[in-house]
Amino acid sequence: MTGVSLLGPWPGSAVLEAQTAVLDRLGDVPTGVTALPSFVQMPERGPWADSTGRAGAVLTEMPVEVGPHGWKLCDRPGRDLERSRATLREDLDALAVAAHGWAGPLVVAVRGPWSLAAALYLARGDRVLADAGAVRDLTHSLADGLGHLLGRVAAAVPAAELVLVLREPMLPDVLGGTVATFSGHGRLAAVDADVARTGLEHVVGAGRAAGAASVVVHTGGRFARRSVTVAAASGADGLGLALAPLRGPQWETVAGLVEQGTRLWFGLPRPQHGRTTEPARVAATLRDPWRAVGLPAAGLRDLVVHVDTSSGVAGGDLVLTQPRAVRAALDDGVRVALELAGTAAG
Repeated sequence: MTGVSLLGPWPGSAVLEAQTAVLDRLGDVPTGVTALPSFVQMPERGPWADSTGRAGAVLTEMPVEVGPHGWKLCDRPGRDLERSRATLREDLDALAVAAHGWAGPLVVAVRGPWSLAAALYLARGDRVLADAGAVRDLTHSLADGLGHLLGRVAAAVPAAELVLVLREPMLPDVLGGTVATFSGHGRLAAVDADVARTGLEHVVGAGRAAGAASVVVHTGGRFARRSVTVAAASGADGLGLALAPLRGPQWETVAGLVEQGTRLWFGLPRPQHGRTTEPARVAATLRDPWRAVGLPAAGLRDLVVHVDTSSGVAGGDLVLTQPRAVRAALDDGVRVALELAGTAAG
């Protein structure tokens, strides 16, 4: 059945209310649609709750702290790391309450190794991405930490089917050599595609070994062929793409992925300038090119559409500013999924 989910942060600071809203909105979807509610992240509570801070709380034996330019590695655990870990504990407690009795897919999203290496700084110097040895250590630390995180989520919601989403919005920059240096006046060297694939492959495998029923690598808001190729070769079960940037030739790549058995996640475009979303029209922007490249309509039942509240090519923590806007976007996402499910059913 066609799936619907939410990726990205939720506005505000009332975590139990937010987690309950996600479960309520997606807990009773129409026949033909599969709900994939997510473990919420609420960055308005401070850096300890943003996407990098949450990933830092997951890392093992690589303590982090907030520096002048953002999160960075440090010599020993301190107050910032403890606040991140406390925030994560609060989120897990809220999940256990809100998702009590939930038996179905549950999405756990976290920054992937390459976008984390591009966002996180070394204890002394440039970004982690600038040091190949530090990147390897970070990749292994994240893989190990995700095992612990998924175990904690499974303990909070025992009947859930865990879906791990590795968010890699900066993968195009990492592969293209466009990540800025610490000074901002230069660019870090491009990472070889095979090296990038190996790092992703390690984390994907660790997630699966830790109990994830499926693992998705999401390449963010841009379509870049190299990053899509690397993500698709990582061993992940699914690949996430933004729907809005897709054009004719890129749909040929999409068709190839579908034919290889990759399950696709499509990020839905957000309404612009206060305009009302028309679910039928949004569904058509996916359905029509899907058919045009020769993909069978029945295949629409195997994909997931999702609301994405993140903004910016770096996958930052800018959000739809009002909870009601996120709720409305989720309702529209369900309607888009229902339109596609109807097409798939013929």
